[in-house]
Amino acid sequence: MTNKSKQAEEHDEVIPVHKEKEIIERETIDIEARKVNAEEFDWNVSKRGANHYSKEKIAELENFYDQTFRQIEDNEIVKAIVTGITDSDVILNIGFKSDGMIPRSEFKDLPELKIGDEVDVYVENKENKKGQLVLSRKKAKLTKAWDYICEANAKDTVVKGRVISKTKGGLIVDLFGMETFLPGSQIDVKPITDYDQYVGKTMEFKVVKINDTIKNAVVSHKALIESGLESQRQEIISKLEKGQVLEGTIKNITDFGAFIDLGGVDGLLYITDISWGRINHPSEVLKMDQKLEVAVIDYDDNKKRISLGLKQLQPHPWDSIPDSIEVGTKVKGKIVNIEDYGGFLEITPGVEGLIHVSEVTWSNQPINSHDFFNLGDEYEAMVVTLDKEERKMSLSLKQMTEDPWKHIAEKYPVGTKLKGIVKNITPYGVFVELDEVVGGMIHISDLSWTKRYNHPSEFTKVGNELDVVVLEIDTENKKIVLGHKQLEEDPWDTFETLFPVGSVHQATVLKREDKGAIVQLPYGIEAFAPTRHIKKEDGKLAEVDEVLDFKVLEFDRDDKRIIVSHTRVNEDAKLEEKKAADGEKKKEVRRTKDAIDKTNSKIEKSTLGDLGVLSDLKSKMEEENK
Repeated sequence: MTNKSKQAEEHDEVIPVHKEKEIIERETIDIEARKVNAEEFDWNVSKRGANHYSKEKIAELENFYDQTFRQIEDNEIVKAIVTGITDSDVILNIGFKSDGMIPRSEFKDLPELKIGDEVDVYVENKENKKGQLVLSRKKAKLTKAWDYICEANAKDTVVKGRVISKTKGGLIVDLFGMETFLPGSQIDVKPITDYDQYVGKTMEFKVVKINDTIKNAVVSHKALIESGLESQRQEIISKLEKGQVLEGTIKNITDFGAFIDLGGVDGLLYITDISWGRINHPSEVLKMDQKLEVAVIDYDDNKKRISLGLKQLQPHPWDSIPDSIEVGTKVKGKIVNIEDYGGFLEITPGVEGLIHVSEVTWSNQPINSHDFFNLGDEYEAMVVTLDKEERKMSLSLKQMTEDPWKHIAEKYPVGTKLKGIVKNITPYGVFVELDEVVGGMIHISDLSWTKRYNHPSEFTKVGNELDVVVLEIDTENKKIVLGHKQLEEDPWDTFETLFPVGSVHQATVLKREDKGAIVQLPYGIEAFAPTRHIKKEDGKLAEVDEVLDFKVLEFDRDDKRIIVSHTRVNEDAKLEEKKAADGEKKKEVRRTKDAIDKTNSKIEKSTLGDLGVLSDLKSKMEEENK
């Protein structure tokens, strides 16, 4: 029974025969149609409508699907299309299976950004832990900027950048969106002190140094200026000639001179070429940015050095020296330079004369020019020599007064005893000042009759007053020989009788030296004992302050020298003991010999007597036998 028959039955409906036949035919056709559809139906289709494919079909479909997307890698810069803009983010399509988002803050430099715009982005991660595509426009900008900077450095190209701030030692420059460093010394060819004036300016630069490890770059604006000036510099140098007069501007002043800008090339105006007169510092006559004419003294094409002169544009002062200045005249001036050998007195700017230390005073005492002269001191001096061609002049202070040595023999005749002040001490003697001008020297050997000094400072000090006697006067060479020991009689005539060779005296060891010892004999006289002659009886050497007996081995009156020995005293004592012992021994031997001789004489006599008795006894026995 069909469903519709059942329905009719359930509702107790009566269906006509022809209707029922029609229903049965329709249902039969429907069943046939379902049979046909059942044969064609894919029974692998799930209830959700999903199909099940073979592995080959799946691989084919996946390959087809992957080809619909771009192949990208991490750390790659790609083009992206803006597909959406929100208040906080920008949505970008890079042709990958998903879109990426970048904070809107990274697009501050693009205030007119709109949907459909194309921008460069950096792929940080194709798929993070959350399955999201991570992009960055900031890193894309920095990476591309660094590539541009490296390329500019390699090709030595000029780039533009904007100074964004001041930092320690220079400026920070935005170059292609990346911060670079502009040192203060690389801003301009001239020194810059005010860095603030460059902040906000767009300038041209050259990349002079890069550090790929830390992505750091140094730029220079000065290099551009110098390269621009180089062609101008070469042109100026090619036209230079010695003696040529140029106009320039002072751009820097140093202790040794001034640098002059000649319009693209610098020249050095040395301090000695600024003025014919002496100056202590160029700033005394020159000022910064001052314009002046200078002469080309010399130039070097290879080293690109130009030497300039200012004084050469003026006549030399020696060429216009007054005729009134000649040998024997008096001149006035001030000290402008001091050397070890004397001071230079400037008569007029550029005209100087030398006051040699030997022309300072009539005294023969050494003069230290640095102690005597002071810069700026004014003196009146006499012209001693003058050579205008050589531009040399020698002056004298002492010849302004009469030579005191002319009458020195009358003032200090030989044998005069007087007092003087010790002014100087040298290893060979003592210089003593007799008055303000005249002095003399005491040789070290003339300080004492009895003591030998290694250095005169052992005897006296500078500033001490000393009694002296004039021994000799050399007026021509202006020398006085003085003595101190000559104030007393020579005691060596007496010493020769007191300390004859072979005599023994008690002495004190004053000091030990490498070659021996100095000992003090009676009356304060000193003698020398060689090392081998200060050995004591126990084998040790005599010590300082030890009192021992010494024997005089040598007495030299001319050289004022006495050689003594302690060892010889001990040796002599032993020798005497030996001699005494040998004498006693000889006496004992003589006494013994005498005793033996006496005994022998007695024995001989008795023996001879015994021999006569025995002879008589022998004769008697022989007769009895017969």
